Amino acid sequence: MITEGRLLGGRVIYHQPQTGFRSGIEPVLLAASVPVRPGEHVLEAGTGAGAALLCLSARVPDVRAAGVEVDATLAALAAENVRANGFTDIAIMTNRIETATFQRPFDHAFANPPYHLADSTASPNPARETAKRGSDNLMATWIERLSSALRDRGSLTLIVPAGMCPACLAAMSESRCPCTVLFPLWPKLGRPAKLVLLRGVKNARTRMRLAPGLVLHDPDGTFTQSTQAILAGAEPLRLDCQTRERPDSLKNDLI
Repeated sequence: MITEGRLLGGRVIYHQPQTGFRSGIEPVLLAASVPVRPGEHVLEAGTGAGAALLCLSARVPDVRAAGVEVDATLAALAAENVRANGFTDIAIMTNRIETATFQRPFDHAFANPPYHLADSTASPNPARETAKRGSDNLMATWIERLSSALRDRGSLTLIVPAGMCPACLAAMSESRCPCTVLFPLWPKLGRPAKLVLLRGVKNARTRMRLAPGLVLHDPDGTFTQSTQAILAGAEPLRLDCQTRERPDSLKNDLI
């Protein structure tokens, strides 16, 4: 069964399965963090029902996008979402990123890759299990494939659990796409970050920087003003932004 919702404050129509693998805020934050400009080409691995690509295309006009999704049902749903929103420059491929081939290099690549390790509890839903079950080797393969699809100085952006950072950083360096920014996503002020955004640049020589990060929730559990501006207001999430660059009203949301 399929449910219909909205993303980016109603700007995006989004259909997704009622059960199984359902999108949270991760693809919206991921899409907001990709430094894409109009006319550029982007690639997403593990597209699912298309939430990240839809948000990216709604925020930045004239983006040429390709999404790769192994689940045929989700891939078909992503294509339906593309049509429902009137986007004409998003192509959805039913394939594995490990075997997919592309006609041209991309300016940017991004993914919310599978990260549940082999010793974690299995999901009873097969679709969710496929979407989430990963390993260090699978993560390295995804990173290598995404990096190989990029042009020189193209960007790679990942959203991953904090505990996967060592494996991801090593794989990014091995794939000639070293991490230049590590951006924590703090659940609340003073709480450990469960998720991080990683930005790599193909053939970069820049040393990695630990960014201030973003606090997602206020003490009462509501989204902070900065987070709400991204989720509902379609604002970009600039991973290179320093606290002093934010408006005074938003500074408390950044560490």
